[in-house]
Amino acid sequence: LEKHRTQESCNACHRNIDPPGFALESFDVMGAWRDRYRSLGEGEPVAGVGHNAQAFNFRLGPVVDASGQMPGGPPFADMKQLRGYLLQDPAQLATNLVKQLSVYATGAPVGFSDRPLVEGIVERSKASGYGVRTLVHALVQSDLFLNK
Repeated sequence: LEKHRTQESCNACHRNIDPPGFALESFDVMGAWRDRYRSLGEGEPVAGVGHNAQAFNFRLGPVVDASGQMPGGPPFADMKQLRGYLLQDPAQLATNLVKQLSVYATGAPVGFSDRPLVEGIVERSKASGYGVRTLVHALVQSDLFLNK
């Protein structure tokens, strides 16, 4: 992590991707919430039986630190605070979702010349509160989807 902060070639990207990644540390690899990491070394032992009827043993490791600060934004202590910060601009979230869905749907990157199309899709979904269903419908009916 220190290398990400001190080497400019690393920091150019990591200053933007690390903060939300830190907030997501509260979720384990399966998406379950966790307050502490698991450890195979030291820590309080935990034993039990999982949903698959298999026994498990591990130790509780360090407490998860989900705090961070987005570039130009306020510091956050956890995922809830980061979510609140991100929800202050729902149009920006919708724009990013449309871009990502477009790349997934067409296999082509969204270019500079596609900006008006993306903005139009987002604008049409504004009345519905940028609902995902509305965004998807607007995308698949757009020239961005139909002609790429």
